Amino acid sequence: MNTVFSDTCEVAVIGAGPYGLSLGAHLGSAMVDTRVFGRPMSFWRHNMPEGMKLRSAWEASHIADPDNFLLLDAYATMTGLDRTDPLPREEFVRYGIWYQRMALPDLDPRTVEKIEPASRGFWLTLEDGKVLNARHVVVATGLARQDYRPAAFRGLPADLVSHTADHASLDGFRTKRVAVVGRGQSACESAALLAEAGAEVELICRAAIRWQGRSGVGPFPLNWLNAAPDALHRVPPLWRDWLDAFSLQARPAAWVKPRLAGVRIDAGRRIRGARPDRDGIILELDSGSRGFDHVLLATGYKIDIARLGFIRGELASRILTDGGSPALSSGYESSVRGLHFVGASAVRSFGPLLGFVAGAGHAARAVTAQVLAGRSGPTGRRSTISEPDAFARRIQTASPLNRTAPQNP
Repeated sequence: MNTVFSDTCEVAVIGAGPYGLSLGAHLGSAMVDTRVFGRPMSFWRHNMPEGMKLRSAWEASHIADPDNFLLLDAYATMTGLDRTDPLPREEFVRYGIWYQRMALPDLDPRTVEKIEPASRGFWLTLEDGKVLNARHVVVATGLARQDYRPAAFRGLPADLVSHTADHASLDGFRTKRVAVVGRGQSACESAALLAEAGAEVELICRAAIRWQGRSGVGPFPLNWLNAAPDALHRVPPLWRDWLDAFSLQARPAAWVKPRLAGVRIDAGRRIRGARPDRDGIILELDSGSRGFDHVLLATGYKIDIARLGFIRGELASRILTDGGSPALSSGYESSVRGLHFVGASAVRSFGPLLGFVAGAGHAARAVTAQVLAGRSGPTGRRSTISEPDAFARRIQTASPLNRTAPQNP
């Protein structure tokens, strides 16, 4: 079904993952004329391997909506999903697509190619060349284009070195000799998935793996502080940086450990270099050289908004950044008035919770409040889920959920 969008809106949200979807629902409920752009759950569908599971507990995996109608519990009730901890990535993707169909049926799947300043807000150029004007823009692209690759592996061909963000499946490495670099959740779970797919796997890391028995954003009692982004926003930056680093240490969940029975773990190693070889790739370690068919980097992400691609030129030069992350004020607003960043890009300003699904509710409420505070008068459209009766009618008329995640529109 083709939907016609006007060429203006009050808020444009770029990204349709948990943060973008939650923002769209909250802004719509507040009668703010909002357009959400992107393919629903795209990063989760195409940049995380099949078989992975959420590190966060069930209670911390809800995508927030203003009326608490679209919690994971509601999805489970509608679809007959048994409550499972940890939740499989595939089921979370289906939950996100269900959320989008319920809260944002008019989501625009087009990609935003460029943002430019306008006399009133911003001009957004879409993938088909169409241009939209928005007073506010919220960047909710998560970890897209933020993967970190150590210097030793840069410039090497993709058939020899890749990042976990490059894969929606690891089945293609069956029978291959694969070195996984890293020691966090992504590294350990990727190593397990590779071994289960029939690869010969070695996990190489610079220090011993430190397992975490209970999921959460930081150890007790820091997890309580991390649950209060407004309080952390007022903490001196050096203290906040320490808290972020300590809370987000590479500590995989203990439930992964039994799955590594067939994986060789070489901890305490330093990688001095990497080079192609006729049989694959050679890793130069402090303990000697070893050959593999492929190296999979599970080296995490480093925020650098310059890599997003759609913020360029004069607009990019006006955004005050701190180590690549935008410096944000209240309402998640950057130094450019009306330009907001949420999710992983906001961790540096609001703390570690913003790197998890659980932070979406706070971000959505704060941005919505900021937009409403700056409005000159009532505008916008009525939310599709703002009234219980309307939501109930949608539930009753909804068709059964397709258990297979749809392909890109």
